[in-house]
Amino acid sequence: MLEIRLHGRGGQGVVTAAEILATAAINEGRFAQAFAAFGPERRGAPVLAFTRINDKEILLRAQIYEPDVIVVLDHNLVSMEGLEEGLKSNGTVVLNTASEPEALMKRFAEAGRIATVDATDIAIKELGTPITNTAILGALLRATGIVRLETLEGVFKERFEAYAEKNVKAVRSAYQQTKVLDRRGRS
Repeated sequence: MLEIRLHGRGGQGVVTAAEILATAAINEGRFAQAFAAFGPERRGAPVLAFTRINDKEILLRAQIYEPDVIVVLDHNLVSMEGLEEGLKSNGTVVLNTASEPEALMKRFAEAGRIATVDATDIAIKELGTPITNTAILGALLRATGIVRLETLEGVFKERFEAYAEKNVKAVRSAYQQTKVLDRRGRS
């Protein structure tokens, strides 16, 4: 089972990103679940969302404390203390930052793979707003290959309708621009 924890702030589409990823996995014939944990529901408040993906039914119904992948939608959270807490050994960290992955090696010493992309810049260029969820999903796919890009794009078309093409452009742009440092010997 692959467990993903997403960090962001209200208004960035953190919960939507988790749901879109789960839907894409289900559309590829796997089992998935997505859920969120947050305090006061307001724009800018910290938000955690979670996605589990498995080839067999998922019976577990608890928060993810030891993720395989950590995804950070808000570039201001990259330096947050404890962000990497619970990351499995050789896990993957996907970050919305203009920094190179090599610059973050010390910060995420336990990560086996670090992927970076300036999702905020991409979102502003492609969507006209700093909502980073679709761009960061492009980076996640580049770093993990968890679902096919075409499957994710299909979910955008179902979910966003009128805004689907802008989101497809954002995810493709992020996929192409993501820089991956793989300490396990692959990139």
